[in-house]
Amino acid sequence: MLASLRIRNFALVESLSWDIPAGFVAITGETGAGKSILIGGLKLLLGERADRTAIRSGETECVVEAIAQLRDGSAIHELLVEAGVEPCEEGQLLLKRVISAGGAGRQFVNGSPATLALLRQIGDRLIDLHGPHDHQSLFAREAQTRLLDAFGGAGKPLADYREARAQWLALEREQAESDAAGQAREREIDLLAHQTAEIEAAALTADEEDALVARQQTGANAHRLKELAAGAAQAISEAEDSIESRMAEVARLIREIARLDPSQAELAARHTALADDIGDFARALATYGDHIDADPQSLAAAESRLDLLQTLKRKYGRSLAEVISFGDESAARLAALRAQAARGADLEAEIAAAKSRALAAGAKLSKLRAAAAPKLAAIVRGHLGDLGFLKAGFDIRLDSGEPAPDGLEAVEFVFAPNPGEPAQPLRSIASSGEISRVMLALKTALATQDEVPVLVFDEIDANVGGEVSHAVGAKMREIGARRQVLCITHLPQVASLATAHFVVSKSVIAGRTISALAAVSARERQEEIARMLGNRAGGAALAHARELLGA
Repeated sequence: MLASLRIRNFALVESLSWDIPAGFVAITGETGAGKSILIGGLKLLLGERADRTAIRSGETECVVEAIAQLRDGSAIHELLVEAGVEPCEEGQLLLKRVISAGGAGRQFVNGSPATLALLRQIGDRLIDLHGPHDHQSLFAREAQTRLLDAFGGAGKPLADYREARAQWLALEREQAESDAAGQAREREIDLLAHQTAEIEAAALTADEEDALVARQQTGANAHRLKELAAGAAQAISEAEDSIESRMAEVARLIREIARLDPSQAELAARHTALADDIGDFARALATYGDHIDADPQSLAAAESRLDLLQTLKRKYGRSLAEVISFGDESAARLAALRAQAARGADLEAEIAAAKSRALAAGAKLSKLRAAAAPKLAAIVRGHLGDLGFLKAGFDIRLDSGEPAPDGLEAVEFVFAPNPGEPAQPLRSIASSGEISRVMLALKTALATQDEVPVLVFDEIDANVGGEVSHAVGAKMREIGARRQVLCITHLPQVASLATAHFVVSKSVIAGRTISALAAVSARERQEEIARMLGNRAGGAALAHARELLGA
């Protein structure tokens, strides 16, 4: 419910603070006193377009603020989370809008800056305002669908249908994306297949390049290396004056030294070891020379392998390790793309099955709506009869169409106020009085299902009189037991049935006209009802007022 409304510097209002009670609240007053200012303030909070000419003369801005008390399960809480504004504390929603004469307006929700779009979204869930040329939630076919579903208990079937439809559409999107990417994917598959095959065929190892380079260098100098090894071996052991032959002469001399000086006997042992080392060295040179591969084919193979490695590095990486890594990544990507291509065939069957499930869930929902629609229409027609439309027609039409978010059909409330005239959608009704009373009948019928907690009726009783006006008030009082109802009225029969009554008045103070709002009860309320009957001071009018009030 709306707990309070504060308006400052708006039209005739200098400063107005209104603590709003629950239930059915009537607002009355003389024509031109400023009742429409309250509606204008609410419209600003609903995010409607601001008219800067409404700022009170001489002021730079006007401010409208409201506090709403929300229940825990209100959809507005989730809306605030999605919008990223401050959550409600203890269920209190704070709304504020500032209209500036010389600049852009500002709006706030729970103290956080907000957009007009957010205000409109909150307003759609908080207040249903009915009056001439005002937006009315029940005119939207989506809202009518929600109300019919609430009346018929279609919450779970609708959720099941939406889930099945979402799965179906997700598969169709996947197929569309797959088809759109098909040619590009095939080209990429061909490229990756070539790249991975080329790298796999090379059978690379990360450290083979250094060994090949060494092998190439050796092979290119094989003949010279053999010559050098053979020359060194000949100088050691094969030439006439080789090192080994000279070592024999040295051995004879050392033996003579040892004979003459026994203390140098170890020189002979050292000579023997040196001679053995020279022999081993000579044999190593010979073995090295024998093992040098001077085969041109072997050298060509090494050079060819090195050329292949260089080619792969130019294409796929700066080192063999990078080339190997590129091959692994390409193979993984190739497998994924081939899996996507293979999935295309499976998608057809999955889409068909998902569509079948969605249509079956939609058919179940349609059956439930078809059963609920005539029942709800009959209840609404009964309320319309109470409101003066004794022979009016009201029906709920279900128009089949393509599977949409709300089902396989579109719901349309149609109304025929005059016998013999074709029924028309509610949004096509021209008379504001008829619109308002239809809304009232619908709200009464759906009082327990409708999630919008605050109803505002602006002169809903226009062109209504007699017993019908009493019925209008009774319907509002009935709705007021479950919802907060704010009604601007000129009918005493309606105002007398309200659970709370406020009077708008205007006065001239210091040369300025000011509108004010005050609660009335007891004698003051009787006098206001008498004024509405046409004679505030008349005894008969006061007596009639007391009768209407049950006093």
